[in-house]
Amino acid sequence: MEYQDILYTKQDGIATIMINRPAQYNAFRAQTCEEMIHALKDADFDRSIGVVVLTGAGDKAFCTGGDQGTQDGGYGGRGTIGLPIEEVQSAIRDIAKPVIARVNGYAIGGGNVLVTICDLAIASDKAQLGQAGPRVGSVDPGFGTALLARVVGEKKAREIWYLCRRYTAQEALAMGLVNAVVPHDQLDAEVKKWCDEIVEKSPTAIALAKKSFNVDTEMIRGMGGLAMHALKLYYETAESAEGGNAFREKRKPEFRKHQK
Repeated sequence: MEYQDILYTKQDGIATIMINRPAQYNAFRAQTCEEMIHALKDADFDRSIGVVVLTGAGDKAFCTGGDQGTQDGGYGGRGTIGLPIEEVQSAIRDIAKPVIARVNGYAIGGGNVLVTICDLAIASDKAQLGQAGPRVGSVDPGFGTALLARVVGEKKAREIWYLCRRYTAQEALAMGLVNAVVPHDQLDAEVKKWCDEIVEKSPTAIALAKKSFNVDTEMIRGMGGLAMHALKLYYETAESAEGGNAFREKRKPEFRKHQK
């Protein structure tokens, strides 16, 4: 595959997948998801790779979720909602190598979900995390909700989704959403340090540990698959469309006006 939306590199047993759409704050479109799936599977099959780093280009954003600038009744790709994001999420969980989120900036919406799903997360002190779905007429009814509750607790997860606030890297650390926070200029060095420690370990033992961790929450995948069909129906409503329209028109949405 020729990558257009990501930069994919391998060095010293580390595979790095960088969403390369800085002008869109590294929001993903259908093409981005396809490339991420391909790269994750490639890293999984490559025995020289011991760990994967997922990040975003530039200093502003890790990832800000689905690109609302391209959404017009759908994202235009394959899958239930025209965006195979559930396959990206599953690929992160399914590969036998740990995936570390290098959170270099905004991790909002679907970007926050990626941080939740990654095995580990290391954040810059400039990073901000949080949800945006209900603000723009969307939701991630699967790993983005249920797994988040396992990570940060039920009350906090509901706060994150219902209020759509932004949280500092230190606040994310306190709630268990990230593993470490470092000064922005030390982020790469810290990520490399964690990666090097993992690469030294037995790949089979690491794979078995990861798979066993996933067993406890595997039912969320089935729930999410079912919920994606409901989400597709929601995306076809005027209420959901109002979120995207308001975002593009830079105004406050009037959801209740369009609710049926």
